[in-house]
Amino acid sequence: MGKLSTHVLDITKGKPGAGVALSLYAIEQGQRRLVRQAVTNEDGRCDEPLLAGDALHAGKYELVFGAGDYFAAQGVQVPEPRFVDEVVIAFGIADPAQNYHVPLVVSPWAYSTYRGS
Repeated sequence: MGKLSTHVLDITKGKPGAGVALSLYAIEQGQRRLVRQAVTNEDGRCDEPLLAGDALHAGKYELVFGAGDYFAAQGVQVPEPRFVDEVVIAFGIADPAQNYHVPLVVSPWAYSTYRGS
């Protein structure tokens, strides 16, 4: 069975983003349903997969990362309102037997993602 995982990389420091709060939502009939909340560990990862095995279903999802709060906690001075605040990554899972890794590479001014495995 497959699994869904994530991690955060802080490109301002070139290190993992430790302590980033995140929420995972399933998108069902155009509505968000909260599936899981977590905080990244010292390696910028969650301690366990966000979904795995029978809990992983095909469908649309959103990961919402509290990047702005993370940078504020790091003492990064940015103007208000923050340019990068909550980062929302909308993605789909087509085959729940596969592994889906959805990382966030982030700074106070930019972010990107890709599909890992």
